[in-house]
Amino acid sequence: MTGEAPAPAEIDTARVKQCCALTYESDLAKLLLGDCFHPGGRTLTERLAQLLDLGPASRVLDVAAGRGTSAIHLAERFGCEVVGVDYSRQNVDAASRLADRAGLAGQVRFHVADAERLPFDDASFDAVLCECAFCTFPDKAATAREFARVLAPGGCAGLSDLTRTGPLPASLEGLLSWIACVADSLPAAAYADILMAAGLVVPQIEEHDDALRDLVEQIRGRLIIAEVMVGLKKLCLPGFDFASAKAFAREARAAVGRKELGYAIVTARKPDRSSAAAGR
Repeated sequence: MTGEAPAPAEIDTARVKQCCALTYESDLAKLLLGDCFHPGGRTLTERLAQLLDLGPASRVLDVAAGRGTSAIHLAERFGCEVVGVDYSRQNVDAASRLADRAGLAGQVRFHVADAERLPFDDASFDAVLCECAFCTFPDKAATAREFARVLAPGGCAGLSDLTRTGPLPASLEGLLSWIACVADSLPAAAYADILMAAGLVVPQIEEHDDALRDLVEQIRGRLIIAEVMVGLKKLCLPGFDFASAKAFAREARAAVGRKELGYAIVTARKPDRSSAAAGR
């Protein structure tokens, strides 16, 4: 399985991580994206959980967990134990409060962590999931190796993420694109290649382009509402460039229509000890 990976933009990795964290912890992100910061919302989260075969005995790592919406939903829906990590302290604090209010503090926990250097022992989790964030990680190979390291033998990793089939238009390049999970998105097959290079086996890729199309339309509509609210002085977003954001959303919608941008689920399994021994 191979996928041509477009070359990422030349950009400072620390700046990418910090700007992504600041953006996704903002009130604007909540206004535009709602409670679920990824296409497909809970429907795709549940589909990913089904592919990972989650259940009450599962110990799950949610990478780039944001404000904890998916982690808490998985614990409630499937009865699993979930550990969520995020680069943003503010998101982790908000997620911890949400888990407390849901009465799940003993079942769901959150930590500040970098996905490229996970603070967990080898073979700590039965499943690792990462929703609409893998494409923003500057060192995807290192992140995939961390997924493989913390997975127990026979455990599964699952990504749901943006995909692209070729170079982006100039209007979709730069830091705003990184923050919007676009600039370094890859073909689904390229994500699969990265996971397999880390030692995982990729059994399934599912396309969910409609989920991305729906989210882009939601963002376009909410940008208009936010601009009106700012004009009426009912919302304060100092320095926010609505013209650039709306142009970005229009171009993203067009790219989805041209099949240049899409959305997919990629699942991968860490070989168990018996299959690894058989392969030697």
